[in-house]
Amino acid sequence: MKKLLIGIVLSVAIIGGAQAATKPAAATPFVKVYTSLGNFVIQLFPDRAPLTVRNFLRYVDRGQYTDTLFHRVITNFVIQGGGYDIHYHLKPAPWQTVNESGNGLSNSRGTVGLARGKAPHSGNCQFYVNLNDNSELDPSAARWGYAVFGRIVQGMSVVDRIGNQPTGAAGPFRRDAPIPPVVIEKIVRVAGP
Repeated sequence: MKKLLIGIVLSVAIIGGAQAATKPAAATPFVKVYTSLGNFVIQLFPDRAPLTVRNFLRYVDRGQYTDTLFHRVITNFVIQGGGYDIHYHLKPAPWQTVNESGNGLSNSRGTVGLARGKAPHSGNCQFYVNLNDNSELDPSAARWGYAVFGRIVQGMSVVDRIGNQPTGAAGPFRRDAPIPPVVIEKIVRVAGP
């Protein structure tokens, strides 16, 4: 009887272990960015930047990015957007998040980061895409960096097209605003690229 009981316990443990091993991992979140110059897809990294991804998706689900601008374009550096409407009015952005720049992800070409002001924890809805490897945006022992929370997995040619637009003064900006404006029509969750 004792041997039978041990055999049953071992069988249950093996079957349970096999089921745990085949349990599907949590779905990786993706969003699609629709712009006036084409579309691109971002894979998000909730395992490395959970607070930033949660905050970004909160804005996506709210429709924050509909009819906003890429208001800052610097060739071979970044494109930045999501905070200004098509009339260059700053949209309300009630939620900020803690700076997660120390997550081990570097601001390399094609990665997506959270824009912020001078204060390290001032990031809200504005994001940027790195057009080049920008390690100067990474954290160091002397300063906070800018948190990477995703990467472009489809449509980098669209990002490059935006990054090569002529720029100048527009709205409250004295320089670096795309001329004509580049509109973010909407950002929505998608199943994948």
